[in-house]
Amino acid sequence: MLRQIANGESRLNQIGRAIDYVCRNFHAPFAIRDLAAVAGMSPSSFHEHFRTTMDMSPLQFRTLIRLQEARRLMMIEGLTAAEAGFRVGYDSPSQFSRDYRRAHQATPRRDVARMRGMVSLATQN
Repeated sequence: MLRQIANGESRLNQIGRAIDYVCRNFHAPFAIRDLAAVAGMSPSSFHEHFRTTMDMSPLQFRTLIRLQEARRLMMIEGLTAAEAGFRVGYDSPSQFSRDYRRAHQATPRRDVARMRGMVSLATQN
């Protein structure tokens, strides 16, 4: 694996370029063929290698990154769920809430309140 990481054109390195691209551009729409081009692979090969490497599809990965950033925006910057959802690239507040609830087993409001409570308890001790 270290040899693959060191090799600039290894599959792992190619997938790494696509991951970096998604992390920097998560708020924007993209097609799998665009990510495949970033990785220097065919779309079918890219999708297969991405799924093998990350254990999820590229779009699932983008959703995960979006939801993590939205959570941070709500916690740190005090944004509402709708504001955070729009900021990270969602067009629909209801779709954002559905994805968030699926990922965190709670609505955005409940999840942020729970996390703030945990932070409050930790700072009291």
